[in-house]
Amino acid sequence: MSQNNLKKIKKENNVDAVSQFTNFDAEIAVIGCLLWDNRTYEKISDFLIEDYFTDLNNRKIYQVIKRLLDQNILVTPITLKNYLEENDQENFDNYKYLIQIKDSTPSIQNTYQYAKLLYDLHIKRSLLGIGNGIIQNTISNKDDLSGVDLIESAENDLYNLSQIGSADRKYSLFNDALKSAINIIDKSFKREGKIAGIPTGLKDLDKKLGGLHNSDLIIIAGRPSMGKTALGTNIAFNAAKTFKESQDEFGNKITINGGKIGFFSLEMSTEQLATRILAEQSRISSDKMRKAELSKDDFKKIAKVSSELENIHFFIDDNPILTIPSLRSRARRLKRLYDIDLIIIDYLQLMSGSSNNRNDGRVQEISEITRGLKAIAKELDIPIVALSQLSRQVEQREDKRPQLADLRESGTIEQDSDVVMFIFRESYYLERMEPIKKADETDEKYNERHHRWRELCESSYNTAEIIIAKQRHGPIGTIKTHFDSNFTKFSDLSSRDYDNVNG
Repeated sequence: MSQNNLKKIKKENNVDAVSQFTNFDAEIAVIGCLLWDNRTYEKISDFLIEDYFTDLNNRKIYQVIKRLLDQNILVTPITLKNYLEENDQENFDNYKYLIQIKDSTPSIQNTYQYAKLLYDLHIKRSLLGIGNGIIQNTISNKDDLSGVDLIESAENDLYNLSQIGSADRKYSLFNDALKSAINIIDKSFKREGKIAGIPTGLKDLDKKLGGLHNSDLIIIAGRPSMGKTALGTNIAFNAAKTFKESQDEFGNKITINGGKIGFFSLEMSTEQLATRILAEQSRISSDKMRKAELSKDDFKKIAKVSSELENIHFFIDDNPILTIPSLRSRARRLKRLYDIDLIIIDYLQLMSGSSNNRNDGRVQEISEITRGLKAIAKELDIPIVALSQLSRQVEQREDKRPQLADLRESGTIEQDSDVVMFIFRESYYLERMEPIKKADETDEKYNERHHRWRELCESSYNTAEIIIAKQRHGPIGTIKTHFDSNFTKFSDLSSRDYDNVNG
């Protein structure tokens, strides 16, 4: 059999498959029901769109009907014909066609069922299109994508299809929402930490936030060297180390403290991240580890700490190229395999938008990323913490404490997030502002200025501020913490017992 004949058979089979998922009578029935009683539109308006009609005439008619009814304009064959464009077909009368449709309508009682059928057929046609697209993309592969990239593209297409209006989507009764809220409160009461969300390991921060809440997008932002990654790894480790689960009366597993962590590191490798956490917990600087300036006691301490850490629920993905579709598929996999409770991303500006938006501006790309992160948090019902860079305009001000406007490509980061926190270490700036003696300045005056500078450095030494600039469901404010730059570790300011951050 020749290649041309084979292609012809495939094309004919594809046409047959598409026609199998069309129903001209159902399209006519929906339009007829709307012409008989405009009120039936309320049953289908939230999910049925013109794209679900395969016949072009029917699609144009429903599009006009939808527009008029959305404007509360009466729709009948008489009023509708004035809004319809002339049909391209010869001897085709729109008015007569509408009368025929209305007269052939079986029953307006079944409007919802007819519309649901069109919706279902559209889904099946779309699935057929995605399947054909997978075949074509795999065979042609113009962009030279790997098999994993092709899988992620297919998963993204399926996800986007799953997000279109569902015919079965119902409104939630307040009573049901109330029960869900009570369950959350009950779980938080049973938690050892007595907070609703996943604990960060910093008492004052947990009091302010109530922990990290499911479906929330939390942004931790700061200028370079402020400690964003340190705070991210601290939160991740504290949650993973204190993870504890139990069973409810029905035998279902419930988390009573901490959580299982998925950490997406776009900047650091898994080895660098592990070294950082080892340094935090062993109190041996990562610089000493990197330079191999270690004593036998240091090796013993590292071995002891590593044996304590090897069984924690901490999963690292250090792929440096991460898009929203790939994050979604990987996060789903982690949720399915390990039932993770929290995702941390280091950091947001290193992510990319989908391949379809590469030519858009960076602000538009960040907008797509933040919307995608929030959607993933809601879909998996877990909090997502995304670290973020701040723009340079912070450095131009005398008071260098960050503000919401300092978020780089800030528009939708602020809009889509539930919590925005900034890290600010005054000592970082003070240490770089050592006074220099002026030409006409006396030694006494210079020493006085230098003494004041030294006092300011000492008062701010090892202190960091976590500024909660936005919290959708709670108060804003500033929390002071202890920060040890040698071990890149945050802890409660009231306690210097580093081994008991949660204690």
